[in-house]
Amino acid sequence: MWIGTVSLLPEMFQALHHGVIGRAIEHNKIQLNHWQIRDYTEDTHKTVDDKPFGGGPGMVLMAEPLYQAISATKAAAPITPRVICLSPQGKIFNQSAAKQMAKTKTPLVFVCGRYEGIDERLIEDCIDEEWSIGDYVISGGEFAAMTMIDAIVRLIPGVLGHEASAEQDSYMDNLLDYPHYTRPAVWRGKSTPAVLMDGNHQEIANWRQKQRLGRTWLRRQHLLNRVSINPFEQKLLTQFLSEHNVGEPNE
Repeated sequence: MWIGTVSLLPEMFQALHHGVIGRAIEHNKIQLNHWQIRDYTEDTHKTVDDKPFGGGPGMVLMAEPLYQAISATKAAAPITPRVICLSPQGKIFNQSAAKQMAKTKTPLVFVCGRYEGIDERLIEDCIDEEWSIGDYVISGGEFAAMTMIDAIVRLIPGVLGHEASAEQDSYMDNLLDYPHYTRPAVWRGKSTPAVLMDGNHQEIANWRQKQRLGRTWLRRQHLLNRVSINPFEQKLLTQFLSEHNVGEPNE
């Protein structure tokens, strides 16, 4: 998979050259390339922003340097890429979107805004999609782009050490993950659940599914509306809620 970023701070993306994404780069699962917007300015001061028409605080990223940077990035892509702008006004990014992008493997270009935003004409002319990682404001699109890149790349086959690691992640089937435990069996007086210690794989699977259903109900209840729960899973959920002194699922 080929990924390009267009940014005023490309050095921030060095964080992706470590850990899981770093290994994906090393093993040629992805190509990650960065473009500096200032390299496409035409004045000696490398100006990329200006005051907004109509007045107001802050500065706005100018259209022409971004246009030139995006054009250079698209020209370097192996085939026509999807150009994504990170914006608080974009669609909310989620696991479903990550899976879709990882599956298609279409080259992606992430355009990272800063300051008060980007000249709207550039967005209209060059951007295919606007995405947001949540209903809050951060200092720049670089953080959001790194989040999206990490979520997408880890779903590419062969990137994770164990394919089941991605399959059991939270949100993969609209359920949160179950709790995990490791040695020692008792830590500071707190014991590992006995069911995980007795070696009965079916009971362990049932316990884990119960935890997933229950945690989702407690923490992301809206996700259960997207899940088709069979009678046995409904029983597991009811047991979980009873064990945690919570009302019935339909109450």
